[in-house]
Amino acid sequence: MFAFVEGILDLLEADMCVVDIGGLGINVNITSRCSLEIGSVGDHVKLYTYTQVAEDTFQLYGFSDRDELDMFKKLISVSGVGPKSALSLLSVMDADSIRYAVISDDIKALSKAKGISAKTAGKIIIELKGKVDLSDESLASKFASGPKPVIKADLGREEADALAALVSLGYSETESTKAIMAVDGHESLDSGSLLSLALKILYGK
Repeated sequence: MFAFVEGILDLLEADMCVVDIGGLGINVNITSRCSLEIGSVGDHVKLYTYTQVAEDTFQLYGFSDRDELDMFKKLISVSGVGPKSALSLLSVMDADSIRYAVISDDIKALSKAKGISAKTAGKIIIELKGKVDLSDESLASKFASGPKPVIKADLGREEADALAALVSLGYSETESTKAIMAVDGHESLDSGSLLSLALKILYGK
């Protein structure tokens, strides 16, 4: 219904804000990440919005850019994921990180968000797998000058063993895969050496 709202920021909280549009205050639900980026009370702001209309509710959800809004729409298209859960996920992960997690089957990363169980994270991966890929403009741009995200099926046996070991130690598949790929000569190392070197990279964060 509303493509965006633009006006003066009148109130800002961790999960919502009020935008003054010509004397009319509009309540907008936002992510905690957006609340940190949007600016300060009194600033001119613009939020791209999704409108939820139900029998007893009318809610606006606002995002700092269209890419984040698009990811929100993808998330709520998954069975069992409502606007609040999608907002919670986008509060702890940006759109690109969610894409990466979907591509690399990282249930653990997705289930860190409040309201997203491991079962729901699995649904997100299954249902968005065909809708999220490297052709997405934002993700393609981010990895244009660096290594592309690695799908588990692309890992060698030693790399996969090292990945499993890191995950068992409590690291997410996303950060574990990145650490393994950052090891010089990872393709030719045994799993023990990979594990040791990847841990050094993770410890150094």
